[in-house]
Amino acid sequence: MQVVHTISALRELLQGQTSVGFVPTMGFLHQGHASLIRQARQDHQTVVLSIFVNPTQFGPSEDFASYPRDLEHDMQIAQEAGADLIFAPDVREMYPEGFATSIEVKGAALPLEGEKRPGHFSGVATVVLKLLNIVGAQSAYFGEKDFQQVAVIRQLVRDLNHPTRIVACPTLREESGLAMSSRNSYFTPEQKSRADVIYRALMASRAAFQQGERNAEAILEAGRVVLAREEELKLEYFTLVDAATLQQVEVLGERDHRLLVAARLFNVRLIDNMGLL
Repeated sequence: MQVVHTISALRELLQGQTSVGFVPTMGFLHQGHASLIRQARQDHQTVVLSIFVNPTQFGPSEDFASYPRDLEHDMQIAQEAGADLIFAPDVREMYPEGFATSIEVKGAALPLEGEKRPGHFSGVATVVLKLLNIVGAQSAYFGEKDFQQVAVIRQLVRDLNHPTRIVACPTLREESGLAMSSRNSYFTPEQKSRADVIYRALMASRAAFQQGERNAEAILEAGRVVLAREEELKLEYFTLVDAATLQQVEVLGERDHRLLVAARLFNVRLIDNMGLL
């Protein structure tokens, strides 16, 4: 496995490659990231992993400076999972002096995270489009934990006719059900043991649906009851949406629906989601 830090070095190594799978990350890898690498390895001859903590998707009061970073640890996980190349640029490589372009996606980017974190998806869309153009992969792999982000990226490539195929892979979870995330490292062990409340709330709402409930408010209330038991949790949103459009629904029909949640627990921001079936 090789590690490169410049666009020119990466492109030189990829010259002539016709089967490339790409896994974009912000590093501090865990087994959720490893599962994406393994899927890319299964599908393609060459696997590229990027590690870049992108400053443009962080708000002014968010955790860009403190976001966990450990390249040596990342290299070990990436190699064990089957990556061939790591692209680890610095900020100046991605945003050189005079950089003055940004991508604004509407549609899927407007509700939920788009409302809570203004400018976030513009930063995501800009860096993802840059990375897709730099790597030139046939497929790019993203985790479903960031369900809205996947929807935004799919809209981006569809609207701009980008040839890279976007592959969404299932969320990996801790034994407790907590979705794997680099930010879980912010928790103390005792705090982490209480973070499964998000998963338990999602499961409660799904159970209501599976027991025959079709009113969205009633389904959500089953989960809210669970969330209300955790006094340290500050809920930002807990909603039920059409999985294709991310628009809220009131009565469930035949289309696919998704529960989405964002909350702060011990000042750590968690997002998660779950299908109803």
